[in-house]
Amino acid sequence: MEARDFEQLAAQTLQCLSELTGQQADVLRERIARSTSLRDCIAIIEERGSKLRCCPHCQGARLYRHGVFYGLQRYRCRECTRSFNALTNTPLAFIRLREKWLPFLQCMLGSMTVRDAADTVGIHRNTSFRWRHRFLAMAKEDRPKPLQGIVEADETYLLESQKGSRHLTRAARRRGGTASRRGISREHDCILVARDRMRQTCDFVTGRGRVTAAQLKACLPPVLSPHALLVTDGATAYAAFAEATGIRHWALNIRAGDRGNDVIHIQSVNGYHSRFKGWLRRFNGVASRYLPNYLGWRHELEERQIATPQLLLRAALLPRGS
Repeated sequence: MEARDFEQLAAQTLQCLSELTGQQADVLRERIARSTSLRDCIAIIEERGSKLRCCPHCQGARLYRHGVFYGLQRYRCRECTRSFNALTNTPLAFIRLREKWLPFLQCMLGSMTVRDAADTVGIHRNTSFRWRHRFLAMAKEDRPKPLQGIVEADETYLLESQKGSRHLTRAARRRGGTASRRGISREHDCILVARDRMRQTCDFVTGRGRVTAAQLKACLPPVLSPHALLVTDGATAYAAFAEATGIRHWALNIRAGDRGNDVIHIQSVNGYHSRFKGWLRRFNGVASRYLPNYLGWRHELEERQIATPQLLLRAALLPRGS
């Protein structure tokens, strides 16, 4: 549409609004907003589609356009003859009501609960829960690599939760409850966080109980620069990991009061732990199996400082650096 035509249409719309009743004007505004939201949503999805280089079914590279379905461009592979679109084989495939995706993502930017988001957008609470984890399933892998310079690493623990499960593997706890024994045990989920001085952060759910050198070896080497200096507390697992991998390591004896100095410390990663746990309280506990999703959600809000639902949808659909 030409700019002049758009201005004329906008002027006519404003004139119509002045002649409508309050309820009619609200309905018109809602439909315009829904149309704009759907247009923006499809544009971002098609941005991902323009980057497709191979068939998601057979990895074939001979593709051609094959019509449009529900507003999305479809493609067909000449090798396997199967058709697909930009969302095929992703967690967002087959999700309907695309005009409500961006309003829902706006609720996620506000860290709303499942029920509050459902009431705001006008969907069922089960749909709200399903959408939340569908979007987060793609965004949770969005992490910077590698971490460079001085890299702080430390773990924090949350009581294991089977919230929402129909078949518990232990006796139920009342309102979350407490562990059966004092201290860190196999009843706790371990969350490992590594963070450099550029505020780039990587996090991992390593398993139950205290972190081990084997778990550190599985998580940290892919995200650490070979020249990084790893700063940790005095836990023996870090020393064993550093010796086995040859990574430079500086251990602080926190129990003896060694807090480091202005350069060597682990206050940044401990502050991240505190902010994550404080943010998590609004959800009244989360199931252990969804912890990676919530870590990814928090990372998008704090580290990338995403401020619009369009950017959050783009982060879910397009990997970092694409």
